[in-house]
Amino acid sequence: MSDRELNGRAAVVVGGSRGVGRAVAELLAGLGAAVLVNGRDAGAVEQTVAAIGGAGHRAAGFAGSPSDEDTAEALIARCVAEFGDVDILVNCAGIAEPPASSILTVTAAQFTELMDSHLGTVFHTCRAVAPRMAARRAGAIVNTGSFAFLGDYGGTGYPAGKGAVNALTLAIAAELAEYGVRANVVCPGAKTRLSSGPDYEDHIRMLNRRGLLDDVSMQGALDAAPPEYVAPLYAYLVSDRAAGVSGQILIGAGGFVGRFDRPTPALLGYRDHGSSPPWKLAELADMVSPRR
Repeated sequence: MSDRELNGRAAVVVGGSRGVGRAVAELLAGLGAAVLVNGRDAGAVEQTVAAIGGAGHRAAGFAGSPSDEDTAEALIARCVAEFGDVDILVNCAGIAEPPASSILTVTAAQFTELMDSHLGTVFHTCRAVAPRMAARRAGAIVNTGSFAFLGDYGGTGYPAGKGAVNALTLAIAAELAEYGVRANVVCPGAKTRLSSGPDYEDHIRMLNRRGLLDDVSMQGALDAAPPEYVAPLYAYLVSDRAAGVSGQILIGAGGFVGRFDRPTPALLGYRDHGSSPPWKLAELADMVSPRR
């Protein structure tokens, strides 16, 4: 990328005051975008805005959680008032699953909070910005997923929320394609406050002992690269270089860049319902049960 190839763009970075979001906000600003930094902690937002401004770039702050509809609307309105419009929306906000949480222990309140933080934030911010982007027939959205949607990392609301973010983003990409608006997902692997500390490390090692995480995945989770290694993938996806890229679920983890291919059904069996009876349980067992 050239030094200023996002010059003239206005970006909202949700969760932009810490971790991956901060690295993304700083990189977008360095590439010329005016950035509205959002986070729940007003002090962290102010620090990030000051750092970006101190580097000679444009930024403003907005504290609050866009998991709330009114806050999301106000966030987008603030970017329009501050910078003229919204060309880029990046969602990086998230909270960690409670330590050792599982379907056996999670409370309904904890699950709801996790879903609101991940899926709710993405829904409300995308819903607030989509009409503006569609009207202008331009815009780029990047939402943050996680390897956790596969279930290998345990938990409940975190993997469910991230899996729902994937599905919602694919639907947004399909709906907005005719308007020239792109939407993609990045599943980052980076060392942040959510992936550091004794509780996190104990959780990862416990998953390995239970056979949910293999040794390679465990080591990658314990020795992740800094957020600066994944931020360029977000910047690429909002740039003109990614003009034909939409509806993708991409991976950025240190030196590894990858993609989750779109799931397609594998044919296990077929019969014509017009001339054949419903399947018998023994027939289904023969098709579906794991082969020994």
